[in-house]
This record gives sequence, structure tokens and C-alpha cells, in this order.
Amino acid sequence: MEQIQAEIAAIKSQIQVLQQERAALNINNEISGDNTPSAIVEAYRRQARENPQLSAELKGIDDAIAALTNQLQQKQAQLARWQVESKQLTIQQQLEEAKKVAQVHADRVNELAAELADEIRQLKATADYLSPLYWQVYYKPFITGFKTISVPYVRSDGEVWTIVNRIV
Repeated sequence: MEQIQAEIAAIKSQIQVLQQERAALNINNEISGDNTPSAIVEAYRRQARENPQLSAELKGIDDAIAALTNQLQQKQAQLARWQVESKQLTIQQQLEEAKKVAQVHADRVNELAAELADEIRQLKATADYLSPLYWQVYYKPFITGFKTISVPYVRSDGEVWTIVNRIV
């Protein structure tokens, strides 16, 4: 990016030098007199016939300025494209970093969900063992609701992540 900016600055500098040179050549050969459009056109044509070397030099300077201006526009467009791509790359990098952090959290959620599911299974096994005894003593169930117990689980199809509830 710095190289392109340096090239743009060099082109602008060269254009400015050429414009100053052209202005200096025109100062020495200013056309004075009648200011009507036809008189101005005739004066410039006469000057070109009388001093073809100066006219050719001015034409060369004008052509060089036009070519440099075109090159300047191309470099500026290239710089603009590069800045957009750079910004997108930066956004892409930020996205990748955020996905890594999210993956760590998702892995931890899944780990905790597995531990919780194991604890729930152990609690259910204990409840299954205690329930008949509990009924005999208190005439009611020890624990209810095991059919609807679920734990969160994070899954991904590669692009979209989904949090689902797994029934234990």
C-alpha cells in the first residue's frame, strides 16, 4: 500500500512539474489583442505556424500530462481496491478469531452438557432405587420429570452453529 501511495505522490509531483513548465512556456508566448473567440483561435494557429517547435513541445507536455493523469487514476483505483480488500481481509481475520473463541465456548458447553447428562443419569438411577422405598414411607414419588430433562448441545454444519436440547 505504501508503494502505491509513493507512486501516486511521484506521479502527482511529475504532473505538477509539467504543468509549471507548460505555464512558463505559455507566459513567454501569451497571445494578446482581440479577445473574440475567432481571434483567439486564429492567434493560436498563427503562433503554432510561426513557432512549430514550441507548439510541438507544448503538445508533448499536454500528452505527457494526459498520460500521467490516466496513470494516476489507475493507481488511485488500484489503491482504493486494495484498501477495500485489506478491510475485508481484516474483517475476515476478526471473524476467524471470533469463531475460534466461540469454538472454545461451544466445546466447553458440550463438555458441561455431557457432565450434566451423566449427573442426571446418576440421579435417575438413585431415584429409581429410592422411589419404591420413598412411596412406602411418604406415599408420593421421590423425584418426577425425568422424561423431559434436557441439556444444551452446540452443533455445527460447518457454517451455521445451532444450540439444541438433548433429552437425557
